[in-house]
Amino acid sequence: MVTGAGGFVGARLYRLLVDHRDDVVAVVRGRSNWRLDGVDPGDVEQCDLTDPGAVDALIERLRPRTVFHFVSYGAYPFEDDPERIYRTNVGALVHLVDRLAQQGCAAFVHAGSSSEYGTNCEGPTEDGICAPNSVYAASKVAASQFLQMMGELKAFPSANLRLSSVYGPLEDTSRFMPTLVRAAVGGGLPPLVEPSISRDFVFVDDVCRAFIQVASSLRPEHFGHSFNVGTGTCTTILDAVDVARHEYDVEEEPAFGTMPNRRWDLPRWYADPSLISREFGWKATVELDDGMRATAEWVETLTDEEFHRCSKSGARNPSGVDVDVNRAGSGISAVVACFRDEQAIPEMHRRLTEVLRILEVPYELIFVNDGSPDSSEEAIRSITAEDPRVLGITHSRNFGSQMAFRSGMELSTMGSVVLLDGDLQDPPELISRFHTLWVEGYEVVYGVRSRREMSRLRNFGHKAFYRLFRRFSYIDVPVDAGDFGLMDRRVVDWILASPERDLFMRGLRAFVGFRQIGVDYVRPERPFGESTNDFRKNIGWAKRGIFSFSDVPLTILSTVGALAFLGSALAGIVVAGLRLLVPDIAPRGATTLLLGILFFGSLNLLAIGLVGEYVAKIMTEVKGRPRLIRAALIRGGRRIDLHAP
Repeated sequence: MVTGAGGFVGARLYRLLVDHRDDVVAVVRGRSNWRLDGVDPGDVEQCDLTDPGAVDALIERLRPRTVFHFVSYGAYPFEDDPERIYRTNVGALVHLVDRLAQQGCAAFVHAGSSSEYGTNCEGPTEDGICAPNSVYAASKVAASQFLQMMGELKAFPSANLRLSSVYGPLEDTSRFMPTLVRAAVGGGLPPLVEPSISRDFVFVDDVCRAFIQVASSLRPEHFGHSFNVGTGTCTTILDAVDVARHEYDVEEEPAFGTMPNRRWDLPRWYADPSLISREFGWKATVELDDGMRATAEWVETLTDEEFHRCSKSGARNPSGVDVDVNRAGSGISAVVACFRDEQAIPEMHRRLTEVLRILEVPYELIFVNDGSPDSSEEAIRSITAEDPRVLGITHSRNFGSQMAFRSGMELSTMGSVVLLDGDLQDPPELISRFHTLWVEGYEVVYGVRSRREMSRLRNFGHKAFYRLFRRFSYIDVPVDAGDFGLMDRRVVDWILASPERDLFMRGLRAFVGFRQIGVDYVRPERPFGESTNDFRKNIGWAKRGIFSFSDVPLTILSTVGALAFLGSALAGIVVAGLRLLVPDIAPRGATTLLLGILFFGSLNLLAIGLVGEYVAKIMTEVKGRPRLIRAALIRGGRRIDLHAP
């Protein structure tokens, strides 16, 4: 099993292994990855390794004997979220290793980094001091120390390979070496950092060979140890540029300092690979000029558009936000919330599959059984047995459609997510229009219910609510728009980053912003069974929306209270004046008093009730209970029970 097989070294190793074996599985977060073009989809597993439940299901299903672990985050300058760096590089590793240790594993080889040494970068030995100078480097040190503990104390068969600057075919084209050779092949040079900055450039095929040799020869005395993987040669940026100029007869003089150094760039940065050479007989064999030629041969096969597509950072705007420049080929995750939808699920699967196949994009279907009392789980299990693109999720009880959507979004892996109710009132055929607008640049495309096939009274009630909600809300919420729609991965990530537990998805979708557009459609009646919404539930929806995104009720109370106070004061002055000046016409008796008490008492009860609604929402948030509980995942016709994380 090769995790992070969508990355540079992981993809290269995977392709080398499948040339010699038929039992190699690539694990990626999403199927849409240019490095895996042409790979048999049946050999690719989608799994977010930061999700413990998904990892448990993956290991239970595959039971891998040898694991090459390349999942990482933070190696690029723009990957600077410390929480995500540690969640990916440490948290995901800890859970994966713990799960592998329980089920048994022959070899686990982890892709570490020479960045672990930080400022101690001049040929350090493996027992040298680690002085990390970035969050990424610190997370890699934590990962290597965890593996050392597992290897030495629990005999877990692992090794950590501290990789130097790997280069070669399939490397991100925004990196130094592909950029240099592409410019050199064209007779020029790219912008450059300071000439004294150095690297230990090691060719990717040499690195892959190191992983294979370590995995096949790992002995108990190696368990948990780290090994440096590099050439042992300190190559400055000036040296690399000189090789490129010589290889491709470049006459242009280099313009050093025209590109800012990265904050962790250092001079005299190179490896000491003597330990891995002594223990495993490995050493780098590809010289820099040969590696450059191999890289150039690959780069020359790419068109300008393909070269740009192969860059993870080349399509970033000045604000530092990733922009997907190849949405047309990016994938779609369809999340279907199911409650009492046993009959509709097979039909939903059929229609979704037809639409997504016509679009010719990678896709996955996630059916969420939200504690349905019927046989929805069995219906989902039967389609997962036939279609490997389907993932089923079963909740421990009914948490509501909003949490069903969130549950599926958390496990989705594609570049966009479509939310649908499982009762077929959201027509899957509209996804084609959603996808077209997404490709054109919209981050959110939502369905607008221009008309509903229901009674006039119910239709009027729905329309009245949306207009009232929009007037009350402090955000611009589109009217007649439900949860049905497509969201870009950036929008999904921001919604999932929201800590609130009482979700109102369509309001939160409007809150996060980005470029949004609506598509009109007629919402049909439910074709199977009866609607699970009644008057009481609709009132609950209205309260959830208004109290989540509006403070107008409190403002109205404050205003009414102020006006009532002023009116009462004025009435008191008038009555007192009449009593003194014109006693015969002054109000008398208990009726006036009772009406006044009744009015202000009712106003107080209303105020307490409204404030109580807000307090109840606060209580829901501060108690911090789980938003949802996944009882099981369903894949390949099998139910895999999950435990508490």
